[in-house]
Amino acid sequence: MRSLIGCRLILAGLLALPFTAFAAPNFDPLAIAAWLQDQQSAAPLTLTHPNPFSNGKPWLLIGVKSQTLTYYDEYGLPERQYLVSTAKLGVGEQKNSYQTPRGWHRVCEKIGDGAEKDTIIFRQTVTPWKYTEALHQQYPNKDWILTRILWLCGMQPGLNEGGDVDSFERFIYIHGAGAHVPFGTPSSLGCVRMKSDDVIELFDHSPIGTDVYIDENT
Repeated sequence: MRSLIGCRLILAGLLALPFTAFAAPNFDPLAIAAWLQDQQSAAPLTLTHPNPFSNGKPWLLIGVKSQTLTYYDEYGLPERQYLVSTAKLGVGEQKNSYQTPRGWHRVCEKIGDGAEKDTIIFRQTVTPWKYTEALHQQYPNKDWILTRILWLCGMQPGLNEGGDVDSFERFIYIHGAGAHVPFGTPSSLGCVRMKSDDVIELFDHSPIGTDVYIDENT
């Protein structure tokens, strides 16, 4: 859509220019079309991935294989990409598996709006305490949830919604994590960990209802 609009705008702009703006002596619409085609061949348009559930709305793709989270804008263009850390035990939907669920989800709740970077969130409550490296050294096995939470609910009954595979009931979050986390490597207890600065940016651009796809092969 954006590509088509862009071509139309370019064509309209070219038609508005005086004839002397073109090197070709025989200026005509066919010459403009040929020029546009040459430009497209020289610089191909970016492949788009529009939201398959909510037409014209941004969405998120979490790649377990690549350990990345990509934000696609309303046109399906990749606007932002972040390194993340998914579950150390791989993918899976079963309750108490400590694995990252696959498939389509939505952001159902958001917690931490306005909280300072590295603020500790405990049981969905923003606390007055902040994460530090010294605190991590004192509690090295603690799964710190920091800064922001985007709480995910599954959209596929039987896979990640309902019963013992319900992502929301499993408290599957996209959330901030401490500097000790090896981002780009699976290390979480099921959630999707992000750097605090990154999760703040994502939080601000992802309203409740944003679609999220978790793909183990991407």
